Amino acid sequence: MITGNKGEWSEIYALFKLLGDKELQSGNENFEKIENLVYPILRILRTETNGDFQYSIEDDIVLISGSDEVLRIPILEFKENATFLLNSIKSNTERTFSVPEIEEFMHSINCISLKASSSAKTDITIVVHDQRTGQQPTLGFSIKSQLGNPSTLLNAGKTTNFCFKISNLSKDHIKEINAISTKSKIKDRILKIKELGGIFEFSNTEKQIFSNNLVLIDSSLPKILSELVFNFYSDSKTKIKELVDEIEIQNPLNFDTSNNHQFYSYKIKRFLTDIALGMMPSKVWTGKYDATGGYLVVKGNGEILCYHIYNKNEFENYLINNTKLETASSTRHDFGELFE
Repeated sequence: MITGNKGEWSEIYALFKLLGDKELQSGNENFEKIENLVYPILRILRTETNGDFQYSIEDDIVLISGSDEVLRIPILEFKENATFLLNSIKSNTERTFSVPEIEEFMHSINCISLKASSSAKTDITIVVHDQRTGQQPTLGFSIKSQLGNPSTLLNAGKTTNFCFKISNLSKDHIKEINAISTKSKIKDRILKIKELGGIFEFSNTEKQIFSNNLVLIDSSLPKILSELVFNFYSDSKTKIKELVDEIEIQNPLNFDTSNNHQFYSYKIKRFLTDIALGMMPSKVWTGKYDATGGYLVVKGNGEILCYHIYNKNEFENYLINNTKLETASSTRHDFGELFE
């Protein structure tokens, strides 16, 4: 029996839905369709443990080829199963669950697992017809679903910790601060440090690989991100857009803003794009994207919107307007404590 959470089942839903729709519909930063920007789907490629398969669309038939076997499935079956699966995902209250009716259909089309075997950021590979260029690019997309818990863009860990030097505190002050164990202890500790006259200064990221990855994207990023993280833990703002707007005003790096250049917004957009399409904090980043297409977002109503890196402005605006910071487990990831 195949079991998975809502996000994992959303990948199968996306496969069914896209084959049923026969096209990718582009979206803007507000999760609305861009009516005149549609990519017809030619085929979807999927690697399973039992082989590689192509789901090719021909009129109202999907041809499934692989391992010398060709199946012909009416488009209507994908539409019907997509609708059934969407309702099952939305109505289920369990953390993980099975959908036996869908599992039966999956096996009939040589789809035997929820998650296709692929690179780190690519959840689905699609060959589209680009009507503007006449080309047929093969694009890897990362699927983000709004049917379950919010998707993560960058997972917390010791690899993502930022270290600050704090001056003007005594040993007794350090003990007092580390003893704070409230529910919002990180923010409360920072507030106490300020009350005691402590002065913060960004030092470095805990792991050098992450720092080098950031510098590769932009040499100012380690300092900029340290300001974002510090402001997040010092204020009630959580949305990246709000935090970036705040440091645009503060201008902690003293950029020349006499001509209203949006330095911080531009650099954070580059960071978010590289994170979304391939960069991982624990691995050396070469600039090569895994998800060569962009994002597919499964909306709460089942609609799927494409955020394509061809449409760079829409993709970047989507990222900066729909990303926020969350407080991770300080005990699991070992941060938020003062040491001498």
